[in-house]
Amino acid sequence: MKDIKAISKHLEDSLGNSKSETNPEQEISYRQSPADQHFGDPDCPYCLGLGFVGHEVPIDHPDYGKLYICSCRLKRVQSDQQNALFEFSNLGSLRDLTFETFKPRGRVGLASQQAASLQQAYNSARHFADNCQGWLLLTGTYGSGKTHLAAAIANETLNRGVPTLFLTVPDLLDWLRFSFSSDSESSFESRFAEIRNVAVLILDDFGTQSSTAWAQEKLFQIINHRYISQLPTVITTNYRFNDFEGRIRSRLTDPEIVTRVDILAPDYRNPTDEVGHPELSTLNLHNKQQFDTFSLRANEPGMLAEDKASLKHALDIAQAYAKNPQGWLLFQGPYACGKTHLAAAIGNYQAALGAPPLFVGVPDLLDYLRAAFAPNSTQSLDKRFDEIRSTRLLILDDLDTQSATPWAREKIYQLFNYRYVAELPTVMTTSRQPSELDQRLFSRLSDTRLCQVVYMSAPAYTGKSTRKTHK
Repeated sequence: MKDIKAISKHLEDSLGNSKSETNPEQEISYRQSPADQHFGDPDCPYCLGLGFVGHEVPIDHPDYGKLYICSCRLKRVQSDQQNALFEFSNLGSLRDLTFETFKPRGRVGLASQQAASLQQAYNSARHFADNCQGWLLLTGTYGSGKTHLAAAIANETLNRGVPTLFLTVPDLLDWLRFSFSSDSESSFESRFAEIRNVAVLILDDFGTQSSTAWAQEKLFQIINHRYISQLPTVITTNYRFNDFEGRIRSRLTDPEIVTRVDILAPDYRNPTDEVGHPELSTLNLHNKQQFDTFSLRANEPGMLAEDKASLKHALDIAQAYAKNPQGWLLFQGPYACGKTHLAAAIGNYQAALGAPPLFVGVPDLLDYLRAAFAPNSTQSLDKRFDEIRSTRLLILDDLDTQSATPWAREKIYQLFNYRYVAELPTVMTTSRQPSELDQRLFSRLSDTRLCQVVYMSAPAYTGKSTRKTHK
């Protein structure tokens, strides 16, 4: 990649060459080569082939002695400048990623919330490209459209002549490291200054870079400089905020400068994953457990009226919660009474809207955390635990069926306490009385301001009157 100073020097040299005096022989030679980019049309009545014109003004006029590009070569100069800007931008093969080739509503059949998040991201990207003010932060999973929109912004600003630099963060760091090489045409200082001060900077895949102290410090210096100077910046990431270095995170959460858009759409390149379930979630195994498949067991022999009423009451509460997940919801009752079915139905309802929750059995959750201690684990325990405790909607099945080891009890308590303080939406199922749970959990479940306990008194489902199954 050429640095922008070299490109600017080339353009200045083009201007400088045209200012030099020419003798007749040079003029003849030029007229025989009209394609020479440093000169104009030899038949131009204004510049007579020189490529520049001046104004006939008094000697004390500010424009006296200044040359201006003649109209006969203006388009060619603008084209050269445009090509230089594109070369500097590092867009490369992303030149075809434009707003025109982006589908603002995603694939046909995309859930409403997922499509709406894509539309919002598209509108925000358009607004940024038109105004080049503030920062735009696009978050989402791999293949959700973040890079396409970032490249579309770059293509749009470059077409308007705005110097724009598009870099994946790992490439940015490699570009800086290469400046220390003897083969580099520019110094580290000049490259670093270019990145910090370019009119529009687009950083793709933020968070995938090396986490060395040097890399973290350089990124912070770039972010901090552009933050203080309020220089237009676009950042895309699939990382969660808590994974960012604290100083960078604090700047990315400033609503006065940063517009954040969370893209909920799944991977466009993987159409089989239409929902985009979290990695740990087992909700896809419960895809048949919907509200319309939940049996109220009206014709089941031996069912008491109060048991049937408890099922209807639980169904009504679950449907209302699914439409607006707020606070905590605990389904309590005997095995196979329908607790897991309703919890999964809440999850499937949200997933259909494009906001799949994290649905997991408590024993599986603890196994997932324990796996972080394996020698080949790529994630730390802290990162896995934070992923679970801060998820938007958490559905915990079979609460208190887990191992009663002190470590397990402590992790469950830490999880509950975090979500209790943050008042994050949480759905739980248990076959035990709340008072039989860990007393620290019971104290939080007893807070009626936050938690609603729904008792389902129906006995275990036998399937005698219908084929639908419950847990």
